[in-house]
Amino acid sequence: MTVQTFYINWEPLEQLLRDKIDLPEEPLRYEKFSEGYSNMTYLLKVGDWEGVMRRPPGGPLPPRAHDMEREFTLLKKINPLFHYAPKPYLLHEDEAIMDKHFYVMEKKEGVVVDETFPERWGSSEIVGPKLSRNLIGTLIELQQVDYKKAGLEKMGKPEGFMERQVNGWIRRYDAAKTEDIQGIGELEEWLKQAVPLNPETTIVHNDFKLNNIVIDTDDPSRTTGVLDWELATIGDPLSDVGSALAYWGSAQDRDMGINAVSSLPGFYSRREFTEEYAKKSGRDMTRIDFYLAFGFYKLAVILQQIYKRWADGTVEDERFGTLNGAVRNLIEMGHDARAGKLL
Repeated sequence: MTVQTFYINWEPLEQLLRDKIDLPEEPLRYEKFSEGYSNMTYLLKVGDWEGVMRRPPGGPLPPRAHDMEREFTLLKKINPLFHYAPKPYLLHEDEAIMDKHFYVMEKKEGVVVDETFPERWGSSEIVGPKLSRNLIGTLIELQQVDYKKAGLEKMGKPEGFMERQVNGWIRRYDAAKTEDIQGIGELEEWLKQAVPLNPETTIVHNDFKLNNIVIDTDDPSRTTGVLDWELATIGDPLSDVGSALAYWGSAQDRDMGINAVSSLPGFYSRREFTEEYAKKSGRDMTRIDFYLAFGFYKLAVILQQIYKRWADGTVEDERFGTLNGAVRNLIEMGHDARAGKLL
């Protein structure tokens, strides 16, 4: 099977940037950020100016996924009220420049913490509590933004939000299924039956995790940016808590196909994370087991979609070839969360 690739023509892209943005005279330089499992992101440099370009990955994409226009529009609305959201500069689609639509935004200065963090910050016992509290505080700050004042009423439908989320992600899994996984049908039925009523409506990032926030270079307790707004909407705030907890790995977790610095000593446990969030937000966490189980299920579906693209031969990245094992593990962890074993 022929692998579908992607292309970027840098000369016309540079001219577009100069037409839309007041840039220094120096030539455009660029570098690709470390490869993730989703959209492709590039650092753009012209003299002392820096920006970030985001575009979808190569190959065929799931319906409504990787919508750069929606992400660009949301950032335009939320940036004035939530300064951690990058300011968007331009949105463009032109096959003479690249194969898919893309947008360019400001670069947030700081450190993105993935597997490691700067040694100058100290040991994980020192840094862990600071980063834990920082992530929780930044999430609560986002949820405090008035989505109506931001003009985001039409970016989502709060009524029935979690029910649509559950059913939508189940459909995504069905479309990406490559093998039978023990227990997945049982977990899906439980999720459909256990959907909580939506107690309130806030902005929902829908991919809120430690390596999607930018940390101040000199102060791990301070956030400078929040990234990857592709899935953001309005709905149940606890859905973001469940997702953050699912990504918030521990040393006892099975292989989840992701890196989790939070498994190091000093970082909050999932229980401590939940208790801190409840204390700072004042929200009732009685049903958090549901949101955590759904967080594991969503991550399983995301990895399954990527694995299917690899299995179909539309991408060649060998990292993706073992993700089916991580999918199985995440379904088991969803059952554990359902039983209250992970908090």
